[in-house]
Amino acid sequence: MNKPLRHASVFSLLLVLALLIWATWIQVARAHSLDDNAHNPRMAIKEYSGPLGDILVGGKPVTGSAATSGDLKYKRTYTDGELYAPVTGYASQTYGTTQLEALNRGVLDGSDSRLAGPDQLLTRQRAKAGDVLTTIDPAAQKAAYEGLGSKTGAVVAIDPKTGKVLALASTPSYDPGTFAGSSAANQKAWNALQKDEKQPMLNRALRQTYPPGSAFKLVVAAAALEDGLYGSVDEPTKSPDPYRLPGTVTDMTNESASAPCKNATIRTALQYSCNTVFAKMAVDLGQTKVAAQAKKLGFDDSKLDIPVRAAKSVYPSGMDASQTALSGMGQFDVTATPLQMAMVSAAIADGGTLMKPYLVDRTTDGSGGTLDRTEPAAYSRAMSSSTASQLRSAMTTVVERGTGTSAQIPGVTVGGKTGTAQHGENNSANPYAWFVSYAADGQGHQVAVAVAVEDSGAARADISGGGLAGPIAKSVMKAALGV
Repeated sequence: MNKPLRHASVFSLLLVLALLIWATWIQVARAHSLDDNAHNPRMAIKEYSGPLGDILVGGKPVTGSAATSGDLKYKRTYTDGELYAPVTGYASQTYGTTQLEALNRGVLDGSDSRLAGPDQLLTRQRAKAGDVLTTIDPAAQKAAYEGLGSKTGAVVAIDPKTGKVLALASTPSYDPGTFAGSSAANQKAWNALQKDEKQPMLNRALRQTYPPGSAFKLVVAAAALEDGLYGSVDEPTKSPDPYRLPGTVTDMTNESASAPCKNATIRTALQYSCNTVFAKMAVDLGQTKVAAQAKKLGFDDSKLDIPVRAAKSVYPSGMDASQTALSGMGQFDVTATPLQMAMVSAAIADGGTLMKPYLVDRTTDGSGGTLDRTEPAAYSRAMSSSTASQLRSAMTTVVERGTGTSAQIPGVTVGGKTGTAQHGENNSANPYAWFVSYAADGQGHQVAVAVAVEDSGAARADISGGGLAGPIAKSVMKAALGV
């Protein structure tokens, strides 16, 4: 063999060896990563090769599967899609998955190894899909959604003793079934939702933060009682009216000039929502002590998963005295999700123990056997039982003869706190309306609720926590307690 031919033969052999090594590496070393690559169409084909498992509310499926033509044999369907979208999220052949549909995908599409029997392990065939059972109370969810109606806002209801999320509503909402498939109509529906200025796909209950306004006064009151700044909710606070913000020439006043806010007790200050009392209280405590109390209640937690991750609620740091005063009434840079404020009320209702909120009761296999079950667990000891008891008493005063009378339920103990939070440059936009509450029926059943109304279409003068959010909270509490 001549020299050029020999060189060409060696080179060709090296190319074949390189090709064999590359093919082996692709098939062995990278096989798993390629199988799991979201751009691999075989993943979607496998995922939608059979009926999906279901997400259940109150023991009944709110999802389903429908046969289609093409490589993707089934697509997801939804019952009352707009009602339950903040709970389920979506599963789309084209646009992927979110929330419970995503977090429990292995169970719902049958790929979770715990679902496979000996036959599936040998043949590598897809196992029968499992189900996800939520903690949602269908009556409470419906009351929350219908209560919000055409308003923009959110509602969260929690069982204080367990942490079960009983309602999780967000409006405006969307129907995940309109884009579950891959047709042109599905793409059109998706594009319309993306362009909608009202952001119907934003889960306002978990992912949107708002200034909590006067609802945050419960946190400041808890800090003052825990610190010993005041011995009880009925001790005068030595607060002036008006209150000059430290380091400024600005006097803070109250919404009602006739409200008895001068030297008011915490009970009276909550009843009339006295800004001056809680602004001074926050300054007297200092931002470090208020921050510590807020943290015990869930603020500044960037990893709050229920299992869907909630946005971080924030009590700011690095404030001067006047900014700390504003934070005492839930303004300046204080922000909270509706979930966070429901947690505040839940901790007060449960004697000071804050339970971890959770949305999934259990997951099951294709035969109904339990795979995972969520056990109630404490998030923190947020405050003493004495502090919680005093705050419950003060919150009942708010509902019985204060700003929260719209939430009264005959035969049920109801406590609440209203909030009307300013926002926009120089308070130029319509305020947000809040109502944070708890209810107990005297037979061991409790519920904690937070309602935030972002936009109601009402005139600015008609916007208040008691007027807009209170009646919604009342309907949710009644539904959750079955009264």
